[in-house]
Formats: sequence, C-alpha cells, structure tokens
Amino acid sequence: MTMTDDAVSVERVSKTYGDGQSVVALNDVDARFFRGTMTAVMGPSGSGKSTLLHCAAGLDRPTSGRVRIGATDLSSMSENELTKLRRSRVGFVFQAFNLVGALTVEENILLPSRLSARRPDPAWLTEVVGRVGLGDRLRHRPTQLSGGQQQRVAIARALVTRPEVIFCDEPTGALDTQSAAEVLALLRSAVDESGQTVIMVTHDPGAASYADRVMVLADGRIVQDMPQPGVQRIAEQLAQLGRRQPVASQEG
Repeated sequence: MTMTDDAVSVERVSKTYGDGQSVVALNDVDARFFRGTMTAVMGPSGSGKSTLLHCAAGLDRPTSGRVRIGATDLSSMSENELTKLRRSRVGFVFQAFNLVGALTVEENILLPSRLSARRPDPAWLTEVVGRVGLGDRLRHRPTQLSGGQQQRVAIARALVTRPEVIFCDEPTGALDTQSAAEVLALLRSAVDESGQTVIMVTHDPGAASYADRVMVLADGRIVQDMPQPGVQRIAEQLAQLGRRQPVASQEG
C-alpha cells in the first residue's frame, strides 16, 4: 500500500485525560486504515477504542502525535476547519442514532449537505434512500420508526455526502439481532459496492466478523491486528484479554 491508499493514518498518537492523576487512554498508537476496506476496532472497556475513533475522526485532539484523513493533517487545523472537514469528508454513525426529532427522515438525511451548503446529487440521494430501504418513510419523523429503521436513516445521512470515511461507534449496540444484521450488511455493501471506507468500534464478535480486518486494543495500545479472523478467533482473543485484565479503569 502507498500513502495514497490510506483513508486515515494515525502516527504515534497518545491521548491523556486529567491533571495530576492522569489517565492514558491512548499510548503511542500507529495505525493505517486503507481505502475501500472495513475495519472493526475492539477491546475491553477502557482499552481506548472509542478514544482512537474520536481522534481519528477529528472529534477529539490527541495529546501528541499526528492524524491524517487522506493527505490532510488534522493537527494544524483550527476548530472551524475541523468542523468543515467533518461535514464534507467524514460520515458518522453512532449507537444512539443522533437524529433530529423535529425533522423528517428526508430532512435528517440531507442535514449534512445543508450544514455544508452543498447541493445534494439527486441521483445519488435516490440511490442511497433505495439502498437503505426508506423510500416509503421519507415523510416520517424518527419517533415513527423502529430502532433499525432509525439507524438506517443515520447510515443514509452518513453516505449522502460521499464521505472519504465513515466512522461508526457501536452502530448495532441498541438494536435487536435482525436489525443489527441488516445494518451491518448495509455498511458492508457501502464498502463492497461504493468503495467506502468504514471504521467501526464494536464489542460484538459477530459484528466484527463483517470487517476485512479486526484491530484489538488493550491499555491504549494495539495488541492484535487480524485480517478477517472470523467470529471464533475474535471471541478467543477477547477472552484472553479479559483473563489478563480483570479490572478496567479508563474510558473505552
């Protein structure tokens, strides 16, 4: 892989919280996330996986080190520049859906385009809506939808600006088994059919098995980087970490 193949690169990133009795959430992490792939980031509670996601997405600044999205170095960007980058080049899918209750499904999907003052591509919008199966729900409010349907709205919202990378933080954590499988299949198809890059934090070995690669963190460091390991090996690696780490003391 060449540098141009990196959707996101993290170079010697550390993140420390607090003063005095500080907590090290990330400890000198190096990672590359390649274009057109899906990576699952896993680890025990307190391992640093959500902190890594937030730093890589420009939602949080590392204490030291460098993060790039494509060739763009985030460390030198102002908060305003980071906001513009997140609106135009990055998509987000969270466990809690983060939809605006006063807006319709269609308005929620188009919100990133409105915020970035970009006119959406009508053909792409139609394709995205069809792909997530929401064509007959566009005038509904989020409260009129099931959890699985709300998460599909969030995925459509993440896709509509054609972002370089989609960051997902426990996207199936609030869903039943069937809805979770549908959401994971949608994320997988975004990679396989549209060449998107997906980086997903999850605690679920079944969800991680949809990924091309599973990265496991412990104590703020990457301890495993496995290509398509399958559910059983993922579960075994997490069980081993659980036996070595009976107590978790920092945020995930």
